[in-house]
Amino acid sequence: MPEFNKIKKIEDVIKIKFNCFDLLKQVFIHRSYLNEHKETGLEHNERLEFLGDAVLELIVTEFLYKKYSDPEGVLTNWRSALVKGDNLSKLAQKLNIDDYMLLSKGEKASTGKSRKIILANALEALIGAIYLDQGYDVAKKFVRDNLIIDLPKIIEHQLYIDAKSQFQEIVQEKFGITPHYELISETGPDHAKKFIMGVYLKDDKIGEGNGSSKQEAEQEAAREGLKKYSSQK
Repeated sequence: MPEFNKIKKIEDVIKIKFNCFDLLKQVFIHRSYLNEHKETGLEHNERLEFLGDAVLELIVTEFLYKKYSDPEGVLTNWRSALVKGDNLSKLAQKLNIDDYMLLSKGEKASTGKSRKIILANALEALIGAIYLDQGYDVAKKFVRDNLIIDLPKIIEHQLYIDAKSQFQEIVQEKFGITPHYELISETGPDHAKKFIMGVYLKDDKIGEGNGSSKQEAEQEAAREGLKKYSSQK
């Protein structure tokens, strides 16, 4: 089928040549696609996603355990930041996984959070497929080269911290009030929205942040709030 032919191009992107092309094809087959194309005889990618999720967690956990001597709680936070859905969908976008996805007509029109979940799941399926086709060491190299490489930035900018919860706790303790968030602007097409959110204490804007979702922008705004609060101490 013509739509399968372009999938071969992903091998050049990830620099891995698959032995079993059917396994690679399965990575990009969403359940909805098979509802409209039952003749393919292939599975959707959910079982590969299930496997890839476990392989990814093991690779990241092993790396953190061997590289750092920090307490379990710290390592858990770092791991969560690396493997969370938003982070996986960003990597999937960087690898242009969306270009290879086989979706129903309805799912092709999906945007925002729904599409991000599809991409994050496909990335986990890709990791599962690499593990089955190439073995653990190749899967580990892929995860290290493409995902774990972001860990220094995550640690430096404390992206593993739930800034909203931390900022709320500090503000409630100091001032007895709860910060609230308001949308400042929303720009871009549906598939590439950009949001700017402000965090306020009563009527005073303490900080603002931007992101591809309101939640991401709120976290950035809360980090700005934390910086201002720290500088005032």
